[in-house]
Amino acid sequence: MAARRVRDVALYLVFIAVIMVLPLFVEDYALNQVARFLVYGILGVAIALSWGYAGILNLGQGLFFGLGAYMMAMSLKLASNTSLQQGSDKPVPDFMLWNAEPGAKTDLCCISKASFLWIPFQSQWFGLAMAIVVPVAIAALAGSIMFRNRISGVFVSIMTLAMVLLVRLLIIDAQPVTNGFNGLTDLGFFKIGDFVLDNYGLPLYYIVAAVLALTLLLTRLLVETRAGLILQATREDANRCLYLGFDVPMYQTFFFCVSAAIAGVAGLLYANVAQFASPTFMDLSFSISMVVWAAVGGRNSLLGACLGAILIHLLEDAMSKTPALVESWKAIIGLVFVLSVLFMPKGIAGLASDFGDFLARRLPRPRRTGLTADPPQVARESKS
Repeated sequence: MAARRVRDVALYLVFIAVIMVLPLFVEDYALNQVARFLVYGILGVAIALSWGYAGILNLGQGLFFGLGAYMMAMSLKLASNTSLQQGSDKPVPDFMLWNAEPGAKTDLCCISKASFLWIPFQSQWFGLAMAIVVPVAIAALAGSIMFRNRISGVFVSIMTLAMVLLVRLLIIDAQPVTNGFNGLTDLGFFKIGDFVLDNYGLPLYYIVAAVLALTLLLTRLLVETRAGLILQATREDANRCLYLGFDVPMYQTFFFCVSAAIAGVAGLLYANVAQFASPTFMDLSFSISMVVWAAVGGRNSLLGACLGAILIHLLEDAMSKTPALVESWKAIIGLVFVLSVLFMPKGIAGLASDFGDFLARRLPRPRRTGLTADPPQVARESKS
């Protein structure tokens, strides 16, 4: 057990070292794309924590990711050099004025009423905070309702799926405020004092990489705490944990909120890296894709799910740019998922763990020396 722990820690450190030295070998343009992949890795950790450790198959994780992206994008939209140059003295985005008919009092009135939603987002730190607070608040409310009422299994998946589709419809229908299908584009850059975080710059990449590293390490420490062990026991048999006196709904709601917070952080980082927010983040296909990442990488491993998300997107990017595979790369990804479920039920992480255990059994063990190495000899000498 100790050898496995040492091996796991070594893998974490190797992965963190790789993403930290990667900018030395990658051009600036490609670095932005790698940063996107790392954001997906953060999202993979959120899925592994919710599904793999808590046993909560959340098919609405795109809701928390999308809300995090939208909250951050609202502040970045107001920071754009072109968003407020449309003849309005109110802190409203440009698309509100594009959609308004010149001289139409009703449209101008709607703009005036809707502008109060955007006023707090003039502060980028407010947008950053809301990118975490809003997903956590929704997760806390939904989690307390579901888990206090002993809803579990496929019913949780259905409820979370309904939540993400509902919010997606609300965002699309509220076009005067959210720009509907078009999403939020033409964003500005996040500023820390006088320092500007360019989405193609090295500082933003290292922020994403550092957040991913901290997320991996902190979630690993979290699942090894007493609360994490109780949660894993709840995943195996919730009724037994209830009979032992543990507040199972509280633990489930807590980890559900932690997973939502991680997804929100991934969303706000993605808005900075990709410079847009779209209702496609809340599509059913995107939320199901997250489950595929975790299944391929290993849903019972935080690092495995992270690597699964990164590798799947590397594969998608490579195949989508290959002319012979442009029309069929989605089918190939689906085939990879099917084969992973059939032949690697524990994912890449499980396969690597089994291989490591095999090597550990095959390697010769060092012979012990001293009194503890030969107890029978010590016993014979004591009798004589």
